[in-house]
Amino acid sequence: MQSHAYHYNQMKMTLSRAEYKEIVRWTDQLRPTRQCMKTLKERFPKFLYRPPLANASPCSACSSRNRTASHSQSTLLSIFSLEYQKRTKRTFSRHHAPEVIDGHYQRHWPESSSRYLSGAKAHPAAPVLLELANKADLSPALMARIILERFLQGPEGEMPSKTVLNSMLKEPSLIPDPILAKNIYQCTINDCCYGPLVDCIKHAIGQEHEVLLCDKLKERNLSFLDENQLRVMGYDKTPDIILEVPIAVEGHIVHWIESKASFGDDHSHRTYLNEQFWSYWNRFGPGLVIYWYGFIEELDCQRDRGILLKDGFPADIVLCHAAQQNGPPHQPQ
Repeated sequence: MQSHAYHYNQMKMTLSRAEYKEIVRWTDQLRPTRQCMKTLKERFPKFLYRPPLANASPCSACSSRNRTASHSQSTLLSIFSLEYQKRTKRTFSRHHAPEVIDGHYQRHWPESSSRYLSGAKAHPAAPVLLELANKADLSPALMARIILERFLQGPEGEMPSKTVLNSMLKEPSLIPDPILAKNIYQCTINDCCYGPLVDCIKHAIGQEHEVLLCDKLKERNLSFLDENQLRVMGYDKTPDIILEVPIAVEGHIVHWIESKASFGDDHSHRTYLNEQFWSYWNRFGPGLVIYWYGFIEELDCQRDRGILLKDGFPADIVLCHAAQQNGPPHQPQ
């Protein structure tokens, strides 16, 4: 019987550019709230369930189906998150104009407004800040940051330190105004693209997939050095994995593997190529990039130049025994 993890990694998560653009067009109307995932699932039901492998047992088939649904939904969420971040960067300066910030703050957080105080007491749980963010088409977490920064601003216009600001965003109970604290909390938990909660989740998911990659390599008895070991050896910029004995995947030699717990779109892949992948290629030779949540199929066009893309751990690995004498990478000078 094959393991559940095997089925998990055999799902095809790549999209043609046409399929990707169809999803992107739909995401333009969405806001980064928890409701957006429900909307995406309703619009693209094929991402919810895919049939398990034909030779799977009933138990593993059920597990495979559940993992497939979860993994596919993560692909949709990853695409939406990437697109929303692009949208936010285009409008960031407009939302951070001083007069815009003051307008939001005076309208919703007038420190000496009796009407506000009475309204806040009558409706202390009203998601005022969350509604403001949705009306302004701004990430709730970013709106919370802007308003909190304005709230903490000193009488002479001095800005709070990033340490204080970040600590209050992570722990709203530290905010002196309890109503504002509750609104900051509401924005944080309802934002699926930005904020301290999302940052923690992304970090955990990234770590989870790096562990998954290491487990897969150990299952195949492949000798490797991970990022921590390479740093101890003196490398400052490395892929997640360096193989001590190269492998061949689909006829291509692989010396290193990079794990990306995200979807590979044009912008992110181009950035990774320029800032990471070509640097790895220059230092360590050809390698493999795993986009666990899929990628645009047309981006896998650098194979002959030494960079291979996959959406899961490859099944057809050939160990290059002839290269074993070369050993691990040398200590940098």
